[in-house]
Amino acid sequence: MSLPVKDLESDPVLINFFEAQNKKAPVKVRRSASFFTFFAEEIFPLLATYRDKLVSIYCDENGRPAVEPVLLLGVLVLQFVVRVSDGQAAENVQYDLRWRLALHMGLDDHSFDPSLLTKFRARLLEGGLERVAFEAILAKLVADGWVKKCSKQRLDSTHVCGLLSAMSRLECVRETIRLALEDWDPQEGLSELLDSMWNCYVESKTDPRCGVEKLKAKMTQAGKDMFLLIAWAETQSPEIMNSQGLLLLRRVFKENFEEDKNGDCQQTRAQPTGSVHNPHEPEAQWSSKSTIKHKDWIGYKTQVAETVQDKPREKGEPTLSFITSVVTQNATESDKAGMAEVLVEQASLGLEKPSDLYVDGAYVCCEALKVAEEQGRELHGPAPASPDRGKVFTVDAFDVKVEDRFAICPAGHASHNCSRLEESKTGKISYRIEWKQKLCQYCPLFGQCVSEGQSHRTIAVGELHSLLQERRRTMQTEEYKQDMKHRNGIEGTQSELVRGYGLRHARYRGKARVRLQNYFIGAACNIRRLFRRLAWENG
Repeated sequence: MSLPVKDLESDPVLINFFEAQNKKAPVKVRRSASFFTFFAEEIFPLLATYRDKLVSIYCDENGRPAVEPVLLLGVLVLQFVVRVSDGQAAENVQYDLRWRLALHMGLDDHSFDPSLLTKFRARLLEGGLERVAFEAILAKLVADGWVKKCSKQRLDSTHVCGLLSAMSRLECVRETIRLALEDWDPQEGLSELLDSMWNCYVESKTDPRCGVEKLKAKMTQAGKDMFLLIAWAETQSPEIMNSQGLLLLRRVFKENFEEDKNGDCQQTRAQPTGSVHNPHEPEAQWSSKSTIKHKDWIGYKTQVAETVQDKPREKGEPTLSFITSVVTQNATESDKAGMAEVLVEQASLGLEKPSDLYVDGAYVCCEALKVAEEQGRELHGPAPASPDRGKVFTVDAFDVKVEDRFAICPAGHASHNCSRLEESKTGKISYRIEWKQKLCQYCPLFGQCVSEGQSHRTIAVGELHSLLQERRRTMQTEEYKQDMKHRNGIEGTQSELVRGYGLRHARYRGKARVRLQNYFIGAACNIRRLFRRLAWENG
């Protein structure tokens, strides 16, 4: 499609219409259209400045003229602000004068088919512009002084449920075979093998009343059939050998079956991490989190960072915090890896690393504290607790001097030996510190310090134990407890994103599309927060 030549300035007819209505009923119209007026005056012109980037995803003078990309980008942003479907968004563009005002449309401008929004999102992904709206809004916040390039921030993650139905392992395997058969289309007469399986996997379903033994037999048979299909496909044309159906068959087979000594396919006892749970959404992974009500989900994980407002807010005062990063991860990835991705993304957006970053315990470890210290910034968060040794003192009761290779026990005795240990596979270094046997046996704290069956006390600590020890001691101070209250606001932000913008559930399938959705949610939230702040400051 070729790009149209369009004037993106406000349509005077529509503006005059709203001005006339304001004169007749100023209170009612101003309240109902105030946000859309703000969008028309501040946001849409901002999006228009990114038109050169949007032009790159279109052909020049090739095909029929496309709908203006800035208009489509504005519609997508409004769609997430108001939280409506593609069909409702297209309908609002056609019939809602507030939307026309916000999007600089004239009274005679036509709407478009909702499918065009799907195609436009695909163009954004293909062109690597999925975060263009979020980038534009954040750049404005930085330019206007709402967000500092180096600021205090807080970070937390939340789960995103994929757009899929839960399947058992048998259902997932059978559905994978069905999709492959339909992809290869046995009606073309490709093979008798495919014709024989067509009736079993395409034209019939598993009876839910089947007993356990019969279901196991069906699973075993599905594994054998999947193995035969893979072997057959690898001898066919390059089109079949390189098809997505074959790639998915191989993956699902490897995750659910293994060959025994006799060459038969047997179901594995458990699936590996990151397995396919629904072939319609193979990128969605199973994971669990003990801090949420429903502890497991299939989908993705999102890291959200926002700035921290230092001064307490007045009653009714809107927040001064704005979202600075929205990173979408696989569900099985750790929060520590997510924090590293957030810092990289913020650097690509022109922000410096936050001077202070408030997180929970999932982000804090020795390595993270060391990196923060080397970069001259503060990572605020609780250190992981020492392993429980039962009735005896934990490592926290000892004053460990890793750099000097010794420690002081709770009774005030210095250790007599320190051994350096290095794991051959990972290269991880730790130290084993121990006390003399005679010293421990005559110590009044022997029963509280040495486990039953041992003659003397030993402890094992990591190479960076001093950082953990310092953080654990800091956690006991009142100053630390008061300072960590800055982190609490991120919980409210997560709730706002989930309840107000639908962050918890994916609208689309595939990690790339979910990432695009999350960027639009972040942009919509920042726009709403900016509008509320300006409305409050201007009375």
